[in-house]
Amino acid sequence: MIFTTPGILLLLSVGVILLVWSWQRQGMGLAMPFDHQEHRPRKILGWTLNSFDSLPAILLMAAIFIMAGPQMLRAPEQERVLTNIQFALDVSGSMNSGNRYDMATEAISDFLDQRDGDAFGLTLFGSYAIRWVPLTKDLEAIRNGLPFANPRYQPSHMGGTRIGHALEFCLSNMITEASEGDRMIVLVSDGVSSDLQDSGAAMTLSDDLIESNITLYHVHVGNSAVPARVQDMARETGGEAFVATDRKGLERVFKHIDRLKPDSFARGGTVPMDFFFPFAIIGLCALGLHVLGLFGMRYTPW
Repeated sequence: MIFTTPGILLLLSVGVILLVWSWQRQGMGLAMPFDHQEHRPRKILGWTLNSFDSLPAILLMAAIFIMAGPQMLRAPEQERVLTNIQFALDVSGSMNSGNRYDMATEAISDFLDQRDGDAFGLTLFGSYAIRWVPLTKDLEAIRNGLPFANPRYQPSHMGGTRIGHALEFCLSNMITEASEGDRMIVLVSDGVSSDLQDSGAAMTLSDDLIESNITLYHVHVGNSAVPARVQDMARETGGEAFVATDRKGLERVFKHIDRLKPDSFARGGTVPMDFFFPFAIIGLCALGLHVLGLFGMRYTPW
C-alpha cells in the first residue's frame, strides 16, 4: 500500500494518544453519603465502557488514513480490444431491385448498435470504389452517410460490380487506418464480380488479406447463389459467406457475424488505484457504534 500524501499520517500520533488515554485514564469518582462499602470488580463492564470510549479515536484515525490517500497496485478491469470493421457496400444499379439497398442499410445500422465501441468505415463500390467514411468510432457518421450513398444517386459509371477491386481498395485503406486491434471487412453485395474470374487473382487477394490479419465476411443480398470465388476467399480468411434476401434474414446474418467475431478484451498492467473502502467501513462502524453507545454505554459520575 502507498499513500499520495504520507505526511498526513503523522497526525495518527494524536489518535494513538487519545486511544491510550481512553484506556489508561482514572476517573475521579464521586463519593455518595450512603456509599461506604466495597464493591466487587466488574471487569467486563469496564472493558465494554473503555471500548466504546475508544471509538472517537478510531474514527479520527480512519479519517486520517483516508486523507492520506491510500492506494493499492491493482490490475484494472479488462480493456476492450478495438475491432476495425469496414463495410464494402455495393451501390450498383441492381441494389435498387426489391429494395435491397434499404434492407442492407437498416441491417448495417442495427449491427452498429451491437458493436458499440468498435471503429467502422464505409466504402462504396460499383465499377469503382469510393472511400465514403474513414474508420471512426463516431457511429452517427456512418448512419448519416448511408442515405446519401443510395444507388439511385450514383453516376452511370458505378453500374458495374467489381468486388475484387473493392476488396483491394478496402485492404489498402485498412492497412493505412487500422493501426491497432482486429480487422474485419463486411462485404454486402448482390452480384457476381467481373474481376475475380481469374482464380490466381482471387488467391493472391486472399493471401494479402490473411497476411494483413483481415477477416472477410460476405453478405449476399441477391436471389442467386453466393459467388464461389468470394465464398472461398471468406473461408480462407476465417470468415463466412451468407445469403439473405429479406430484412429478417439480414438481421440474423449480422447477429451471427457478431457471435463469430465477439468482443475481445486484454488485461492491462497494474496501476495505483484508490483504496478507501476498508478505512471508510471502519470509520462508519466506529461512528455508528459511538452514537449507539451514547444511549447508555458511557461513564456516569455515580
